[in-house]
Amino acid sequence: MKIWKKVLIGAGSGLAVVLVVGIAVHERNKGVVTVQSGKAQRLDLASIVSASGEIKPKTYVNIGANAFGKITRLYVKEGDRVRKGQLLAQLENVQSTADVAATKASLDASRTDAVAANASLNTAKADLNRAKTDAERFRQDWGRAEGLYKAELISKAEYETRKATWQASEAGLAQAEARVEQAKAQLDSAERHVTQTGATLTRASDVLQKTVYAAPYAGMITNLPVREGETVVIGIQNAPGSTLMTLADMSVITAEVKVDETDIVNVQLGQPAEVTIDAIPKKVFHAVVSEIGNNAIVRSTGVATSQQASASQEAKDFKVVVTLQDPPEDLRPGLSATAKVTTATRSGVVAIPIQALTIRRPQDLEAGSVEKGSVQAASPQKVGGRDRKDDEVQGVFVIRNRKAEFVPVQTGITGTTDIEVLGGLKEGDEIVTGSYKVLRTMKPGTSVKIDNTASKKDESN
Repeated sequence: MKIWKKVLIGAGSGLAVVLVVGIAVHERNKGVVTVQSGKAQRLDLASIVSASGEIKPKTYVNIGANAFGKITRLYVKEGDRVRKGQLLAQLENVQSTADVAATKASLDASRTDAVAANASLNTAKADLNRAKTDAERFRQDWGRAEGLYKAELISKAEYETRKATWQASEAGLAQAEARVEQAKAQLDSAERHVTQTGATLTRASDVLQKTVYAAPYAGMITNLPVREGETVVIGIQNAPGSTLMTLADMSVITAEVKVDETDIVNVQLGQPAEVTIDAIPKKVFHAVVSEIGNNAIVRSTGVATSQQASASQEAKDFKVVVTLQDPPEDLRPGLSATAKVTTATRSGVVAIPIQALTIRRPQDLEAGSVEKGSVQAASPQKVGGRDRKDDEVQGVFVIRNRKAEFVPVQTGITGTTDIEVLGGLKEGDEIVTGSYKVLRTMKPGTSVKIDNTASKKDESN
């Protein structure tokens, strides 16, 4: 036999063997689904709620105009640090100073009148005492004269003279008592004039005081929208010409962030947080939750729901304030910040990747309801026009004997990429983690083949 015939026969035989092997492999892999896998393992988990906002001092005040007038002097500039009681600004005060001086003079005059009225009262009281003494003496004298007249020892004329003298002393006593009451009224009027003038002086002094602005506490001037020579007016807060400056207490710095309504239920006072500031990259500041808002804020408008006349179905946020524990001295209000609040922690718990969780209905889990290797999505069942979500079962697909078995699980807190498993799995169980399409359509009993090269490539990227 020629050589080329032998080569041809050998090639044909090899081709037949390859064909038979390929057919056998194809039949063996028929119905097998390629999946990515992972294992249930013990991890330390932390549930984190992330929200963005801005840096704000815990205490700050907008110092507004309390009087109408022109700014004659500004003692500070934006960015200055001031101490409590330090002068910040001065308005023109010529009229206010004159009013105070005039009122002080009036008060001094009223006090002098009160002193004079008090002296008149004392004089009237002295006259009253003298009149009482005279009236008593003349009454006794008339009594003696009455006895002598009855004994016919004095004449009737002398008796009537003494009687008239006694009656005149009684009239003088009544007159002295009236003068005392009059002096008392004058003294009371003078004292009321002193009180009235004192109140007027208090008012004038308050008007004068409102032309001078002092720092209510130590802090930093964070906003100064006015200049010397400008005229300020009493008006609505933040209206032009009504706000002189903003003073912030930089000793306690907070980050005010907006937390989504679905996460706010997990946030509590005292929980730790980590704050990152866009202007200070690669640095994390430790903080603690110090305030949680009770009123929802509409995300699109920034208005609280309590201020809206009608209900809204828009997305809502809640204000959460975290207090920084180690703020730098050069931190400025208004800087954009992101807070990550740790709402729960677990140590050494069984956890699985979040993407491994899937949902199935009870009828999809019935044994023998699918053919071996079928990968189909069951159509959703509706009752009364609504999905039967209450009957859905949460679980994972566990790989056993090269087949995917659905195992219901109970879950706990959710970490960044993993979720806690409270029951249904044990450490070391191998589960299906992908792909998403396979997990969404896979049914129990499906034969699987593990290929984690795609996931490793994604991780490296």
